[in-house]
Amino acid sequence: MSKRVPRVGIGGPVGSGKTMLIEQMVPVLYSRGYRAGIISNDVVSKEDADRMRKNLAMEKGIVPEDLVVGLATGGCPHTAVREDPSMNISAVEEMEARHPELDLIIIESGGDNITTTFSPALADYFIYIVDVSGGDRYPRKRGLGIESCDLLVINKTDLAPHVGADLSIMERDAKTVRKDRPFVFVNCRAGQGVSKVADHIVRDVLFELPPKAVKKAR
Repeated sequence: MSKRVPRVGIGGPVGSGKTMLIEQMVPVLYSRGYRAGIISNDVVSKEDADRMRKNLAMEKGIVPEDLVVGLATGGCPHTAVREDPSMNISAVEEMEARHPELDLIIIESGGDNITTTFSPALADYFIYIVDVSGGDRYPRKRGLGIESCDLLVINKTDLAPHVGADLSIMERDAKTVRKDRPFVFVNCRAGQGVSKVADHIVRDVLFELPPKAVKKAR
């Protein structure tokens, strides 16, 4: 029987930066000696998985190509990660069986609204990402994703001056809504703040695993 690899779910609205967060975060984890597989959900296409395979496997060579899997769920993005995650669980278990050396499996949800959550049968840790271009009201809109995730990520901080968003308001509201749960500001395109996201994963998910010697993917 294959070992159960820790699983991190990443959800958020379309265009919030889920894929780019993964593309920036996996190299940071890799540099610390942790190896990750990726499962990307979308309703119809596998575009995000193809992009990550190109960027992380073909160009950077830090993730083998077969460790970036795209799933076309064909329905509501919520269903595949929450109500009936069987498709994702099967993909995760297959990845675990083929790659027992993995330290982490990242599961990207299809993009939708602020109600996304992950079934505890699928993900051990849940990151929800929103972006500043949606306005500084985002945190106080609440929603299951914003309120219940283990880590809230607020992306595209560089756009704040251009869309009239006040980061101090977002910080205040995130503290109010989430109480003691953590949140971080990031600019994924520039890689700013991504190491803080990796810090949370290492501390909260991978804390029992010693980092391995870093090796290039073949």
